[in-house]
Amino acid sequence: MNTTDAQRVLETALICATQPMTLRELSVLFDGELSADTLKSLLTNLQLEWSGRGVELVQVATGWRFQSRPEMRHYLDRLHPEKPPRYSRAAMETLAIIAYRQPVTRGDMEDIRGVTINSMILKQLEDRGWIEVIGHRETVGRPALFATTRQFLDDLGLASLDQLPPLEASEVQESALGSLDFGNLAAPLPDDADEPLAPDATPDGVPDAASEAAAPSESPTENDHDPAGSPQTPA
Repeated sequence: MNTTDAQRVLETALICATQPMTLRELSVLFDGELSADTLKSLLTNLQLEWSGRGVELVQVATGWRFQSRPEMRHYLDRLHPEKPPRYSRAAMETLAIIAYRQPVTRGDMEDIRGVTINSMILKQLEDRGWIEVIGHRETVGRPALFATTRQFLDDLGLASLDQLPPLEASEVQESALGSLDFGNLAAPLPDDADEPLAPDATPDGVPDAASEAAAPSESPTENDHDPAGSPQTPA
């Protein structure tokens, strides 16, 4: 099979696929006769061929897929004129903290935000498949450690955490993830009811800031997790 025919096969399979396809899955199209390097070269050529169109071929965390270009959204939204989902500030900030500081406990998040995090926010983020528990910190209460998932990266059109926008300040900001393509995500998260975090608060068994400060550094005891690269570390 020549290069042109191979690219047509790849193009057809990716356009018809409902989920991103990995190199291993794509190799099945050719009975494993094409190496991973050859497949990558063919996919790169396909990317160039589609460079001037409204649809692009991209690599995300779980594989390759075709998707509309961001500049096309203004027109595509006319097919579905309903208002895009809005996310609560608390949800955005919580997700940003997890994305940039992972793995983190609920206590870490509350220490950064300075308020008690509504447990529904974490539950909804888990239900959407954007975050998951990857282990527990070996300290008092063994609080759960949260990290983002490959689904989170896929939904934002990213291949790895390295592609997250850099932080311009030492604190995690809502605007950091706000610049990403959240319009592709599903329905909005419910508003939470944040309350100021009491100095000695220890919600859901999470130790207070003083206890965590005295605890050993983070070291998940199970399911060590790297969704696709390491998050950028704030200055």
